[in-house]
Amino acid sequence: MRAVVLTEFGGPEVLRFADIPVPQPDAEEVLVAVRATALNRADLMQRMGLYPNPSPVEHDVPGLEFAGVVTAIGSRVREHAVGDAVMGIVSGGGYAEYLVVHERQAMRVPSNISVNDAAAIPEVFITAWDALVVQGGLTSGRIALVHAGASGVGTAAIQICKAIGARVVVTCSTGKVQACKNLGADLVVDYSTQDFVEEVKKFTNGKGVDTILDVIGGDYVDRNIASLALKGCIVQVGTMAGPPPAMNLGGLMFKRARLVGTVLRARPLDEKIAISQRFAAEMLPLFSTGALKPVIDSRYEFSDIAVAHEHMAKNANAGKIVIDISR
Repeated sequence: MRAVVLTEFGGPEVLRFADIPVPQPDAEEVLVAVRATALNRADLMQRMGLYPNPSPVEHDVPGLEFAGVVTAIGSRVREHAVGDAVMGIVSGGGYAEYLVVHERQAMRVPSNISVNDAAAIPEVFITAWDALVVQGGLTSGRIALVHAGASGVGTAAIQICKAIGARVVVTCSTGKVQACKNLGADLVVDYSTQDFVEEVKKFTNGKGVDTILDVIGGDYVDRNIASLALKGCIVQVGTMAGPPPAMNLGGLMFKRARLVGTVLRARPLDEKIAISQRFAAEMLPLFSTGALKPVIDSRYEFSDIAVAHEHMAKNANAGKIVIDISR
């Protein structure tokens, strides 16, 4: 099969194709003919040698999510059959024509969404929902602050907040303000001209927000603490700006708040299965009703994956970048 295999680290030019064997499913796995995958910031980090696959693999194939069709099943598989349209998260392997995944990690593609478009769902929607709701405690009537509101995780987070009846403040650059408003954000802060700490204070009448989803890090950490309500929670899912130069632990303590660090890729299989199953039960029905939808910025052919990486590196996307492997 055709796959992108990393044999060295560096820029997009190291994304080279190779012909490798089609993987064979174990007893509880399904073999999926991948229709599409989608880019994540972690893919760029892995390409540069900064975020290796946590599981030992013979071929280092990037790609953390997929959508496709089941073509073979293991002897103990009961939840899926050949021909099922499925999607899901993986530790790697999405940049390939075939992959294997545990049957309970594969979620059914909603009937009103095309298989290729479904590749824009798993990683960002599970990440946003897990961070905001499962770990961050966001519920109806509360307020969230989401940084990088026009990113894949950000666009998913806005929709999830609105779907559960929460209000949401987002930060983004000037050119992406309208995209965030169109998705239903209650307040959009242009970080190039506005201070989100002050804007949050005004929006909440000084109370602060209940849950913060942050992919930035850096000096946002102290500013997040300043924006937080009593007993609030900051969930750190990325550090695009690097580590914080300092941290106001006293402020965190005074507010009796929590700072939670989380990643999805490095979790053991049983945890990935559990979060996938819970997401499928609680959130997938909202795609069928239209309350949630994949937000696709652009799509590229598999052969143009290096160009897609360049597009993401420019931070030009609003929503997901989909790679069509087959149609």
